[in-house]
This record gives sequence, C-alpha cells and structure tokens, in this order.
Amino acid sequence: MSTPELLANDPFWISIIKVVGIFALLVVMTLFMINWERKAVGRMQQRPGPNRVGPGGWLQSLADGLKLAFKEDIRPVLADKWVFFLAPVISCVPAFLAFSVIPLAGEVSFFGHQTALQLVDLPVGVLVVLACSSLGVYGIVLGGWASGSPYPLLGSLRSAAQVISYEIAMGLSIVAVIMYSGTMSTAGIVDAQHANGWFALLLPVSFVIYVISMVGETNRAPFDLPEAESELVGGFHTEYSSLKFALFFLAEYINMVTVSALATTLFLGGWHAPFGLATLVPWIDDGWLGLVWFLMKTFAFLFGFIWLRGTLPRYRYDQFMKLGWKFLVPASLVWIVAVATIKTIRNQGVTPQQVLMIGGGVLVVLLIIAFLIPDRQVEEGPQIPMAHSGFPVPPLDLSVPKPPKRKAAVPVEAKVGAGSSGEITGKQHSPNVPDATPSGSDSESAKGKDKEASDGVL
Repeated sequence: MSTPELLANDPFWISIIKVVGIFALLVVMTLFMINWERKAVGRMQQRPGPNRVGPGGWLQSLADGLKLAFKEDIRPVLADKWVFFLAPVISCVPAFLAFSVIPLAGEVSFFGHQTALQLVDLPVGVLVVLACSSLGVYGIVLGGWASGSPYPLLGSLRSAAQVISYEIAMGLSIVAVIMYSGTMSTAGIVDAQHANGWFALLLPVSFVIYVISMVGETNRAPFDLPEAESELVGGFHTEYSSLKFALFFLAEYINMVTVSALATTLFLGGWHAPFGLATLVPWIDDGWLGLVWFLMKTFAFLFGFIWLRGTLPRYRYDQFMKLGWKFLVPASLVWIVAVATIKTIRNQGVTPQQVLMIGGGVLVVLLIIAFLIPDRQVEEGPQIPMAHSGFPVPPLDLSVPKPPKRKAAVPVEAKVGAGSSGEITGKQHSPNVPDATPSGSDSESAKGKDKEASDGVL
C-alpha cells in the first residue's frame, strides 16, 4: 500500500500521537545537539566539554533549559511589547511545522494499526519546507526591529538579506531533484531514489549547492553573520532573555534538524538502507528499522554543522553575499539547463555515441570561434629597465634636483633696533661668566645711559 493510502486511513488518535512524537523528537534532538556540539568542539580545541551535570555531562542542556525558564524576563523600555513577545513564537512555530512532511520510515504498526511514519504527504511537500523556512525569518526580523536597539536591528536586516539570497540557491538546487523524480512529494522522491539510486551521486552539483545553502539558511558558522559578536554584540536576540531567548535557540537547532532531514530525504535515499543493503537483506529497513537509518543519515549532516563551526572562521559579509549571488545561483541555473538537456536526450533515444559526436562538434565550433576572435590590444606603458638581478633600476638620465637655499647664519653680535632715536649695540655674554660692574661715577653714568636706552626702546 502506498504512503498516501496509509495516511488516508489514519484515525484521529494516531495523528495526535504522531504530532506529539514529532514534537518530542525535535525537542530531544535539540537538547542532544547542544550538548554534542559543546563536547565535539571541546575535543577539537583540546579542552573538556560539559562533564559535570548527569552521566558524562549529558544532562547539561536540560539544566541550561531549566535555568532559562526561571531567569528574569527583561523587556527594554523602547521595545514594542506585543511584537517583542510574538517574534520568538513566529520564529519557532514554522520550524516545527516544516518537519510534518518528512518521511521518517516506511510502513509501521501503531497499536495494531498499519500506517506510514509520516504526519502528512502533500503533493507539494518540498514547497512546504521551503515556505516554512521562509516564514521563520519574519520572527528574526520582527525580533530585531521590536527590540528598540540598533544592533539587533542590523542583525535582523542581515538575516533577511541572507535568507533571501540562500533561499533562492536552495530552491534552484531542488529543481533538478524534482525533474529527475517527477514529483514534489517527499515520499515520492524517496521511492524514486530507491529505484534509481541516490540523487547525491546522480546530481552531485545540486547536492553540493544544497549543503552550502542549508548552512547559510540556518545562520550557522561560518555564515552566522546575523549573530556576529565582533560587531553586533549578539545579533537580533541581544535584548532577549529567559524563555524568549530559549525559543530563538530552539528554533535555530530545529531548523538545523529540519534541513538535515530534508537533505537525507532528497539526496541520501531517505529511510532506506544505503549501499544496496536492502537487496541483500530485505528486512534491514522494514518497519521501525527505517527510522534508525534515517536518524543515522541525519546525524551525519548535523555533525557537519559542528565540524564547520569548530574549523572555519566567519566570512565577511561581502564575501558571503558574493558566494550566494555570483556563484551558487549562476551555477544552479547552468546545472538545471544541463540536467534538462540530458533528460531530453535520453527521452529522445539518442545513443551515447551520438551525444559524444554532437558534443565534440559543438566544442570544435567554439574553439574555432575563439581562435578567430582577435585579441584585444593592450596599451603598454613605459618599460622600466631591469638590472641583471631582476630588480628595477632608476633611469640613466635621472637628474638630481638642486638643494634649497639655506638661511644665513645669525652672527654672534646682533644689532637690535632702538626705535626712531637710533641704535644701540649689545654684546652677548656667556651665562657662566659674570659681567664686570663699573665703580664710582662711571657706574652711575653707565646706569643713566642704560636707562635712557631702555626708555628709547620702550
């Protein structure tokens, strides 16, 4: 029985159990991911990670969550009250909603009732995930704007530009998958890979572009520019505390799980066993065992997030946007045209020899055109003479400029103007040699002359 038929026969109580189970799975995986990331990055940096709370420190994330729940909830005076409150909720709800179309396993038994381990299977399931990831940015933008502070606002604007840029590249990378599988249903894409092989091997360019885009989409290192501590303090959630900050934290890690689960579904065969093991052991991915294979593949992508954070430095914003708009988007467009061409050739029944002949003819024509186009003439500037050692030397006709004129030296005995009455002559004495003091009438006449001279100067 197909997945849509199994889900159509589900009673209401099974749907409720699935909703609660998906919610619990995402919360537990978030707590596990936070602790796993801290431990793995600690090992990469040769330091101990969390090792106090619980066995081996694995309850540290639970303790941090309880601590956040009991911390004081602070709201800035200039913040918009209702928007400041709703922004974390808007960011968190789409993260849970996107996981509803992911097939976790095949047909399983729920209390004696046969069903598929998936909440819903929509004909446009891939678009649902993209739409939910696009809605999540509204919470970030509104949270940064409602905080009433410039740094969260800058972080939110960065996040809006970042998500829009990499959302386009991610959507274009999925187009080739839809063309090959012929459906946008997530369960249909998994079945197509079970018949034809993993799309990560058939469509390697789409796989690489999707992996890069999902890192930028989730604002993770080295693309965590909306939370850059060096220039934005903490980014869009600087003014948040208590449970509101915990909701932003929860949304980030749930988005990581969601994009990793979507990558497993689109490119790694979903819940099916890898390397053709199902043909050797038919029961290896039956029932609940499919969930085990699905989680193993998802954790491989999640470890890639951790590895990137502990390895690569943060990009500059111009480098980040250049990578998205000038490399990923053009490469996706060219790859889509190439995939469409290959599929058309296969549908027309063209043999590989004919493909090689046509491709060789096109290559020869392009080479002839390239050789016939004249080279652009480049104007050469003056050549700098080089010495035998290879270093540039000054020109031989170099003329040394004349030195500037020096000021005349000040004589030892300087003449001091005495106004309109005439001149007096002063003698410069050494400060260490005392002047000789005249005696008697000569002394009195000298004092009188000095007084008249000083009166004339003044």
